[in-house]
Amino acid sequence: MKLIISIVQDEDASRLINNLMTEGYRVTKLATTGGFLRSGNTTLLVGVEDEQLPNAMSVIEKVCKSRKQIATTPSPISGTTGVYMPYPVEVTVGGATIFVLDVEQFTKI
Repeated sequence: MKLIISIVQDEDASRLINNLMTEGYRVTKLATTGGFLRSGNTTLLVGVEDEQLPNAMSVIEKVCKSRKQIATTPSPISGTTGVYMPYPVEVTVGGATIFVLDVEQFTKI
């Protein structure tokens, strides 16, 4: 048995949960926050049998696509102290960060 820990952007989470549940997977949703953009993320925990892993990974891959987004980053104004001016920067967001762990024991009470 495997535990999939998948960190996805909030805007992909609902569709991913629906698709995983349609395929028969049970999903636990945790609200998390990303460190870089300080934006909302969702961490999903999915337990699967070893033979189900490729299909579950395929579902995640289909739903969670990377895309470009404009973020503002503060930049110091030259000649001034402590004054920052935001400027736009294009960053890649979306996709999924996935960890797959072996499960030694699973108990449902």
